[in-house]
Amino acid sequence: MFVVMAYDCSDDKRRLKVARIMLDYGYRVQYSVFEADLDDDLLKELIARLEKVINATEDSIRIYHICRRCLDQTQLFGDAELTNQEICFIV
Repeated sequence: MFVVMAYDCSDDKRRLKVARIMLDYGYRVQYSVFEADLDDDLLKELIARLEKVINATEDSIRIYHICRRCLDQTQLFGDAELTNQEICFIV
C-alpha cells in the first residue's frame, strides 16, 4: 500500500530519530513528509518503531493510506514527482 507520512515533533532529538526511522521505509518528499510503498508487516514495524520514539503528548505523526486509483489522480506541480519505489533483489 502507498502511504504518505508526516511528522511534527517538538524536540530536535526525537525529530531526528523519527526522520531516520521514516527514511528506513520511504523517501523524503518534503522536510517532514515521506512517501512509501509498504506491505502490512512493514507498516506495523514502522509504527511500532515510531511509537517507541515519540512523546504522545507533544508529537504527532500522520500516516495517510493512498489507494491506487487516488494515486493515479495525484496532481503534482513544480519539480514534484511521485517517488518511484522499485523492488530490487540483490543475489
